[in-house]
Amino acid sequence: MKIADKTVAHFHYTLKNEAGEELESSNGHEPLAYLHGANNTLPGLEKALEGKAKDEKFSVTLQPEEAYGEYQEGLEQRVPVKHLHGLPSKNATWKKGMAAVVQTEQGQRQVTVMKAGKFMVTVDINPPLAGKVLTFDIEIVDVREATEEEVTKGHVISAGSCCDDTSCSNNK
Repeated sequence: MKIADKTVAHFHYTLKNEAGEELESSNGHEPLAYLHGANNTLPGLEKALEGKAKDEKFSVTLQPEEAYGEYQEGLEQRVPVKHLHGLPSKNATWKKGMAAVVQTEQGQRQVTVMKAGKFMVTVDINPPLAGKVLTFDIEIVDVREATEEEVTKGHVISAGSCCDDTSCSNNK
């Protein structure tokens, strides 16, 4: 089966920046699962995954407009400290450059702290990887038909229930 609209793709990835430095990876964890055709991943990544099948490995380099968009100047907001989440420990304080999560009307949004005060913090609301050229090394672990419920809801319901090999926890 190949990745197409209304299929669920399970894949491992390693994300690298333009200098080839690893930023994050799913290796050693459960594979990422998404419903293809439902705009649940980066546009360029979804396009690159189209037509791929189980066990395929490939790399794709995405320009900013295909990934997190161009960096936009002036996207700063002042936010009460109590609305930021993601400190590494109870005793930590917010500092310039730290990543935080803010709950918005559209859901959670990752932000970067630009200036921290006792009660208010100035954050950059650009996605942390906005304006970056990114390379994904991909390994397709499984592809299956989406359920009617997944298609209706627009996302994967049971990510681990499809794999027919030992890479998924449901089969261990």
